[in-house]
Amino acid sequence: MSIDRVTLVQENLDRFLATAPAVEQPRHRDEPLVERCGMTVGRALEVFEDQCLSRAVDVEARRLKAEGRSFYTISSAGHEQNAVVGSLLRVTDPCLLHYRSGGLMMARARKDPDTDMVMDTMLSLCASRDDPTAQGRHKVWGSRRLWVPPQTSTIASHLPKAVGLAFSLARARRMGVDPHLPADSIVCCTFGDASANHASALTAIGAARYGSRRGNPIPLLFICEDNGIGISTETPRRWIRNTFSRLSYLRYLEAGGTLDSIWSTVDEAIHLCRSTRAPVFLRLETVRLWGHAGSDIETAYRTASEIEATEARDPILLNARRLVETGAADPAQLSQIVERTRERARRAGEEAASRGHLESVEEVAAPLAPYDERRVRASVAAGANAAGRREFWGGEVPEEAASPVKRTMASHLSAALADEMLRRPEIVVFGEDVGRKGGVYYVTAGLQKRHGSSRVIDTHLDETSILGLAQGAALAGLLPIPEIQYLAYVHNAVDQLRGEASSLQFFSAGQFANPMVVRIASFAYQRGFGGHFHNDHSIGGLRDIPGLILATPSRGDEAVKLLRTCIAMARECGRVVCFLEPIALYHEKDLHSEGDGGWLFDYPPPGQGILPGEVGVYPSDQKEEREVLLISYANGLRMSLQAQRILASEHGISVRVMDLRWLNPLPLEAIHGEASRATGVLVVDECRSTGGGIADAVVAHLAEADLGVPLRSLRAPDTFVPLGPAASRVLIQTPDIVRAVVQLARKGTSPAG
Repeated sequence: MSIDRVTLVQENLDRFLATAPAVEQPRHRDEPLVERCGMTVGRALEVFEDQCLSRAVDVEARRLKAEGRSFYTISSAGHEQNAVVGSLLRVTDPCLLHYRSGGLMMARARKDPDTDMVMDTMLSLCASRDDPTAQGRHKVWGSRRLWVPPQTSTIASHLPKAVGLAFSLARARRMGVDPHLPADSIVCCTFGDASANHASALTAIGAARYGSRRGNPIPLLFICEDNGIGISTETPRRWIRNTFSRLSYLRYLEAGGTLDSIWSTVDEAIHLCRSTRAPVFLRLETVRLWGHAGSDIETAYRTASEIEATEARDPILLNARRLVETGAADPAQLSQIVERTRERARRAGEEAASRGHLESVEEVAAPLAPYDERRVRASVAAGANAAGRREFWGGEVPEEAASPVKRTMASHLSAALADEMLRRPEIVVFGEDVGRKGGVYYVTAGLQKRHGSSRVIDTHLDETSILGLAQGAALAGLLPIPEIQYLAYVHNAVDQLRGEASSLQFFSAGQFANPMVVRIASFAYQRGFGGHFHNDHSIGGLRDIPGLILATPSRGDEAVKLLRTCIAMARECGRVVCFLEPIALYHEKDLHSEGDGGWLFDYPPPGQGILPGEVGVYPSDQKEEREVLLISYANGLRMSLQAQRILASEHGISVRVMDLRWLNPLPLEAIHGEASRATGVLVVDECRSTGGGIADAVVAHLAEADLGVPLRSLRAPDTFVPLGPAASRVLIQTPDIVRAVVQLARKGTSPAG
């Protein structure tokens, strides 16, 4: 959009103010703007000034961008009526906002005299390291002081966590956790009419209605800022009304028309949400001025007459007319406000453009993956009261259990969850079937009876809502441990991890965090039940997420230690963790032969953990100085140990086996140390060949280290896992490992090797 249209819109306002008749006697600030309206003259003038500030910042952003000194031009122009929302909400009503929320933020900042939202916004637009929220990592609407967790280019992906936060406010109090917000706080979430069609929006609105139907307080105000267009695609007339106005368990209102009318409707919506503790949907009429962003050529898809008609509905122009016609302000007074705000934005823009930027990888990544080993180690070591714990377990604590069934991985994980919930009252466990049923594989069996339905919650069937609930619960001060039933199911909702949960600390410079441990039943090798969705063996989509921790156990006792550490990392460092539990090993008892009990382990007493970088190493019984190194994890470890025995007894090859345990970040230092003592390295990666697992990263690291030993990988073929016996044809088996090591050993001893 050309700067000429920006100038035309400004000139329209200036022309009106220059030619409008003077008001003989401006009214007192405490008078209502119109009869039977809660908006006073003073509040109306404040809203008008906040709207002008937002507009002036948008104009300045385009000027600086044209000069190459700022980097973002998606503006709030035309959406400034959301300043009414900012004026009426409390600072203790958390807000998760659409990217056209300039007016709202200016009005909200008015409640905190220590916040200069004009300067803060300009610093963000200029990607300055002095930006108090993102510190130059992105243009965001966010503020720790104003309780606005930052969002980036949200296409409704923030709605599920808004539902989670609204759900968790009362839940936290019932659990004795203080969310540091008043008991009558509500959550506000804004989004556009085009975004309302997104799966994340529909999921979130459905989850809010579902939760309300179940009798849960969901004090959430959905505000759809309807400007009638999504980039270049028009929203059908009355689409938002027709789609959302007749839904049960969702009150629907519309705000439009004059400034005072909008104020009254917004005030009603907020009061309704606050008093009923139920979700409310408010459609706010807006327009979009100057295209989608500065680079958008609006004339490519809208006629000149359409653009002019939109500009005639400029909310600031309409509000100026309303203030003059009601006698609330003289045109000259409004002109002074306009000029004052433009000058303020201009000065702030010049100052912000002169500030420095992030200059190194270390600076950019500093808040991405915080880790304090001392605090994590201390958190793991701090066990529950011994006497209280024994009483909780009815006299026999898990480490004293002798029954083989109670020594499997599933049983150990169940006990570990119960133990952690005992000593950490802020933990909440939830997911599909985790409560009464105890999970599909009974890992959460008994948890709800031991800790109650407030802390162990059966959710409806929707992974996006589950991960949104986790984020919101964490923002409310809880420590969520959501369960995703199968690895394939997480892909339905992976953007909640990628775009939202794992980015929050990064885009808020560590001021906000949503710690969580996402338990996922993972990988393949199920017997008697399967097909792709229950035997997914690709973690590439998770390893690709910056800052996301991936941990996976191979045996029951280490599952407990790893889980304790993951919970401690979430609790102490705010980290987002995916804990990948191998389905096929949940109930496994044997290692080499049926009945040998080689995969049953004692429950580790409280206080023991496994920290990042700590790997498991299984040397050969032959104790050779240099051995072939097998690097694996999860199901691959058990098969590698089986291969280790066969290779020693049948081929005379000495093999050392490493269990990675940590798949992101990889324990590269330990890998390098073990590989440097090997005659050859084979990475046994049970995931799919192309980007599905970790083999490519491990082999690349060792190749670049130039160790001078043969490097090989064994990976599953690039295909989905079929149902029935054919599954074994596309999954790594123990004989495959044996053959690969024999070939590798020959390579290592040949003259060419």
